[in-house]
This record gives sequence, structure tokens and C-alpha cells, in this order.
Amino acid sequence: MVKTIPRQNKPWGWYTRLPRPGRMAIAAVLGAIAPLGQAPYGQPLVMLLVFSLAFLTLRRQRRPWNAALIGWAFGVGYFAVALAWIVEPFQVDPDRHAWMAPFALVFMSMGLALFWGGAFWLARLLSSRTWPLILTWTAAEVSRAYLFTGFPWASPAQALVGGAAGQGLAWTGPHGMTLWLMSIAWALSFPAVYRKRGVMRAGQAVLLCSTAALFYLPPSAPPAPLTPHTVRLIQPNAAQHLKWRSDHTQTFFDRQLAFTAAAPEAGKPAPDLTIWPETAIPWTLETAGPALRQIAEAAEGKPVTLGLLRRDEDALYNAMVLLDAAGSPTQIYDKHHLVPFGEYIPFANLLNRFGIMGLAQTSSTGFASGPGAEVLDFGALGSGLPLICYEAVFAHGVGAAEERPDFLLQITNDAWFGQNVGPQQHLAQARMRAIEQGLPLMRAANTGISAMIDPQGRILASLPMGVAGFLDAPLPAPTAPTFYSRTGDTPIIVLLALGLLCTRLGRRQQN
Repeated sequence: MVKTIPRQNKPWGWYTRLPRPGRMAIAAVLGAIAPLGQAPYGQPLVMLLVFSLAFLTLRRQRRPWNAALIGWAFGVGYFAVALAWIVEPFQVDPDRHAWMAPFALVFMSMGLALFWGGAFWLARLLSSRTWPLILTWTAAEVSRAYLFTGFPWASPAQALVGGAAGQGLAWTGPHGMTLWLMSIAWALSFPAVYRKRGVMRAGQAVLLCSTAALFYLPPSAPPAPLTPHTVRLIQPNAAQHLKWRSDHTQTFFDRQLAFTAAAPEAGKPAPDLTIWPETAIPWTLETAGPALRQIAEAAEGKPVTLGLLRRDEDALYNAMVLLDAAGSPTQIYDKHHLVPFGEYIPFANLLNRFGIMGLAQTSSTGFASGPGAEVLDFGALGSGLPLICYEAVFAHGVGAAEERPDFLLQITNDAWFGQNVGPQQHLAQARMRAIEQGLPLMRAANTGISAMIDPQGRILASLPMGVAGFLDAPLPAPTAPTFYSRTGDTPIIVLLALGLLCTRLGRRQQN
């Protein structure tokens, strides 16, 4: 007589038996939880555990097409929550743009999720196992940073900036840290499958605890040494719907003049440089002569840098200028990485016929793009790399300058992003750039958050959102060039390419 051994249920067997829409719905809910790792929530451990569950969902998909749908649904949930702030710009002029807001969020989430769906599809195509998703998911994030002008906002590595783990950005950049994070998530996905392997479960518990410590413990580097120079950051708090109104522009200008002329706090030296935010004045450079002279007078001859618009023949630029003691622009930088559908519209000639223009456009053609990353000379303070708003999102763009600066300088108008999630995520990305380059970063934001950031990404001083004021802060000294600042994304791209190639060759050999 043959003994029958009862068949045990496989872990997550219930999930496998669900119809496809049910599995996709669960994946979307999981994806919507993962952004709790990002600012302002700051719970990267939650994000890690959700990513680990994402590896489990892939384990239950036998066909590449099913895997792609699960990965896409997970991405839709993730980006819909992480990028919820994207509806804010459409509320500045609601009569014209509010109707676009839900479409923008839905289409952006669904479009960006295609990268993650492709990663799940390729991982299942390459292997019946789950570990190739480590490579393909990271490769999808690299692609998201570069393709179609790039949009790496809310990358997994962005959630690491506040803890000791974020210091790895100086070595590997954002994509290397994403690879590390995905490797941990994959390793943690095994306890649900190999439940009886106590040693493995104990090892994964140790891995989880040590990773959590890296997430939440502060960087161990000593305080950054400070230069003898002081920088004043101006934050006028000009609400976007009022910023360009004729009955408010003079008020905001006078407010910034008063902040510039204000005496330093007791015991603090006078600023060596004053920074106004992006598009700080309503006049173009060609007509702003009297205003620029007033600014220089308020600064008592010390240099001032500010954002404004400038025209060159038929082109309009979003620019930053450095003023001398007389209020004359000595150096000009034009923003080169423009915001699609914000500062310009792809296929503008066609879409303008339907009345569709970029939110920040002031002409049918939109803004023109500057020549690229450019280091400016700030005299005694050293050289600085200017970043106008969106340009701080791109790690590879910050490293594209021909020479290494002494500091990074970001001017931005985060009033477009509302008063909560968007500005805080934008600040997190600025902190990432400081760590990656080993450089201090000074940040003047129209409505906040203005901050002085050291080369380890720590905020030394800041002004909160929604507050008008100024901040005098000492400028930290740069560190030695980081490994990432020397190599950029090349090592991680080569590593991913080799890994994917070896996986493909191994699959062919197995077949």
C-alpha cells in the first residue's frame, strides 16, 4: 500500500489563484504604500519591505506578460502617490489649467510605470527566478533618468538621503544605491518561501536590523569645516498666483530689497554674497537696469546673484545673473535642462493650435535652452555651479561641468509645487547632489525651503516653507572629490550591462 503525503499549500498560493485584475490591484496598493519612504514621510524601511513584497509578486508570475502587468500596476500605485504634488501647478491658474490636473497625474503615473513594468517583464524573460529583477529594476531607473530628457524624481535612492546609508551616494551615485536597495529587498523576500530554514531567517533578521540602522542613524562624518565666508539666502514667499500680478510685484521686490539691506544678526558677520531665488523680479534683464542698481545699493557693494528672465533676439531664457557693486551683470547663466510641459511643450507648433502651452511659458515657443553646465567665478568665495530649479534633479547633469566647483548654488521657485510634498522632495534631491559631489549646496527658494547644506547632505540652517525672511549662514568647505564625482554613472551602467548579458547567456545555455 502506497502512503499518500498530503500536499502542502505553497506560500502565496492564494495570490496565484486570484484573477489577473485582483493581482494587479494588490500590486497597485503595495506600490501606493512604498512612497512612505520618501519625504515628507521619511520611512525608508517601509519602502524596503514593500519592495521585498514586490519580488514575491514576481515569483508567482510564470509568464513575462503577466509579470509586466504586475510591475506596471505596482509602478502606477507608487508614482500616483509619490508624484501627487504634480497637480499643484495646475491650481495656480485654475480657470485655464485645473482640468488638466487629473490627466497629468494619471498619465504621468502610467507612463513612468512602464519603466517598472518593463523591468518585471525582462526579469521574467531572462529567468524563472527573481534575482534578475535586481538588475532590471535598477536599469529601469537609469533609463528613467536619461530617456526623453529624463525624470528621476522619487527614485528609490532618494529615500536614503537622511541617514547613514545615504552617504553611499558619494561612492555609487543614485543608481548604485538603488542596486544596493534592490539587492536587500530581494534577500528579504526569501523567508516567505523558505519558511523552515531557521538559519536563513535569522540571517535575514540581522540583515533587516542592520539595514534599518543605516536608514535611520545619522551620518558619522564629523561636522564639515566652515569657510570664513557668509552667505545670505533671500526667501520672499511670493505665492505663485500673486507673483506676477501688477498689484503685488512691487511688494515682493521691496520685501527682497529690505531683506538684502537688513543688518546681520548680533554676532554674525555681514554676508559676502546674497542670493535671491529663481525669477526673483518681474522685469527681464534688458529692462531691469534700475532695479538691479537698487539691489546692488541694498547689498552695499557686495555681490548679489538672482534669477530673472532675459531675451536674446527671439529667444527667452530662464537665467541667473551675478551683479557687481554697481548692479551690472558680470556673469550670466542660462538654464539648460528645461521642464517638459512646464517651460516648453514638445511638438509646440501642433499643440499650440489647441491652446496647450507650458505652465510657465510666456510665449508660444516656450523657453530656450542654455548651452549646458557652467561654472561661475564668485571671487573670494571660489567657483560655483549654478542650478536653476529642476536642474538639481539630475545627478549626471550636476557632474557634467568641465571643472569641479567649490560649491553648488540652487535657485528655485518651489511655489509651483505647493506647500507640502513637492518642495520637501525637491530639497531631498538637492541634498543628494551635495553628497554625490562632496560639495556644499546653498539653496534660495521663493516660498521655501531655503537652506545651507554641507557636503554630507546635512542641513546646517534653513527657512521653513511659507515664511518670508532671510538666512545668514557660513559656507562649508568642500571635501575631496568623491568617487562618484570622478566616474559618474559609467561604472554602474557597465556593471548592469555585464550582469544582464551574463544572465542572458546563462539562460541560453540552460535552454
